Amino acid sequence: MPDNDQFSKVAESKTVPKKRTRLSLVWVIPIVAAAAGVWIAVTRILNQGPEITIVFSTGEGLEANKTKIEYDGLEIGKLTAIKLADDHKHVIATAAMTPKTKEFLVKDLKFWVVKPRVSGLNVTGLGTLISGYYIGVQLGESKESERRFIALESPPLTGDVPGKIFMLKTPELGSLGEGTPIYYRQLQAGQVVSYELDKGGQFLNVKIFVQAPYDQYVTPDTRFWNASGVDVTLSASGLHVQTESVMSILAGGIAFETPPRDSPLPPAEAGATYDLFGERAVAFRPSARDPHNYLLVFKQSVRGLEVGAPVVMDGITIGEVTEINPQFDAQKVEFTVPVIVSVDPARYGVKYRSLPDGDNAVKNNRYVMDTLVAHGLCAQLKTGNLISGSLYVAIDMFPDEPPVALDWSQNPVQLPTKSGSIEAIEDSVGRLLKNLDKTVTSTRGTLTNANSLMLSLDKTLGTTRGALTNADRLLNNAGTLIAPDSLFNAELNNLLQQGGGAARSLRVLADYLERHPEALIRGKPGEAKP
Repeated sequence: MPDNDQFSKVAESKTVPKKRTRLSLVWVIPIVAAAAGVWIAVTRILNQGPEITIVFSTGEGLEANKTKIEYDGLEIGKLTAIKLADDHKHVIATAAMTPKTKEFLVKDLKFWVVKPRVSGLNVTGLGTLISGYYIGVQLGESKESERRFIALESPPLTGDVPGKIFMLKTPELGSLGEGTPIYYRQLQAGQVVSYELDKGGQFLNVKIFVQAPYDQYVTPDTRFWNASGVDVTLSASGLHVQTESVMSILAGGIAFETPPRDSPLPPAEAGATYDLFGERAVAFRPSARDPHNYLLVFKQSVRGLEVGAPVVMDGITIGEVTEINPQFDAQKVEFTVPVIVSVDPARYGVKYRSLPDGDNAVKNNRYVMDTLVAHGLCAQLKTGNLISGSLYVAIDMFPDEPPVALDWSQNPVQLPTKSGSIEAIEDSVGRLLKNLDKTVTSTRGTLTNANSLMLSLDKTLGTTRGALTNADRLLNNAGTLIAPDSLFNAELNNLLQQGGGAARSLRVLADYLERHPEALIRGKPGEAKP
């Protein structure tokens, strides 16, 4: 076969084994470097945590790749980038967290900048003056994951401390603020978290945090009051000074207490709302049981009388002033001050005896008031404090007053009033001032007469002064005349000497005549006769 002959002439092929070449040492180093790079990249990817975004109101103290995120003193992340938001009102920071923080990143996770802060008497964050600002973290309890957060303006005051949040209502804030301490029996039991004005603008909502175990003592009947400053009370037993602590004097505070009960109430639920009273006495004032409103019309000054002033009967407070509405009667040209008081004797433990049986409460109240008014019950204003001038309403019995019948068709019923001791004092002072004015006028006339007398006396003294001056001059002249070296004195001496000689001659003559009296007739012997 020709075809088979052709193929038989083709040379037979053989399998030649491939020669193995050795790897050059030049490639070892790149391969090792590539392997190391892959290992580093894989390790970095495996160790890289989640990336989150935090929105801050300001970038003060924040630095990319430097500001840390710390929880309980341990670093759990770091800011990697910081930029200004598109609205130019916020700062957006990107943070790289550690891998094990993924479960922490829930919806109620809270971030804030830790820096030096002063709140009341509390100073925090002083360590950041040296180490720099860092971002604090408070873990949340939500189960919903989140990667974008809004930082708080200030650190949360409750932290991770167990306790409950309550809400207080107050008409004014006073010295309260964030961080103001809460006291229970003079022990610090919490602090004020925040406060805000109510939507209606009538009061403020103060959010407080009471930590465990003190939160169990907050029941639905607990009373809260403002414990700021010092409470000074002067009573019959002496002077009492009470305060919660020195810090409450300087920075304010809130105290709470629960009235004793036979069966204690269960602890209040978190978020319960309470009224914040101004002082402890008001907080523990008994609640109204059966209040009745009455109208008192005063025709005198009510300066010093305020809403809330007590209504007192025989030293026992039985009510308080609720309204003061001054009015003017154009026809009578009379100014009066209607005052509405709320009286509730049962609220203060006053018990009625010997009431008619079978009557209801309304009839009993009318019977009691009609009986009291028939026996001279009247209301009057009295001074409660001489220093402040505050007034209160006193209800006393005046048997000499004419009986008055109450008109129960009025609402509220008007009770009789009587001018208080204030007007009597004012009248007495007025009369005293008038008498004093008369006395002053009379004294002024007496002083005028005395002034005229003094002028006359002054003139007399002037004349006397002139006479004394003349006498002085006369004495000076007389002194000049009788001076030892004066001419008058020499002449006087001569005159005296001559007088002395004449006196001696007369004495000789007298002696001679005494011996020879006849000489008066005959003459002296030996003398020639004429």
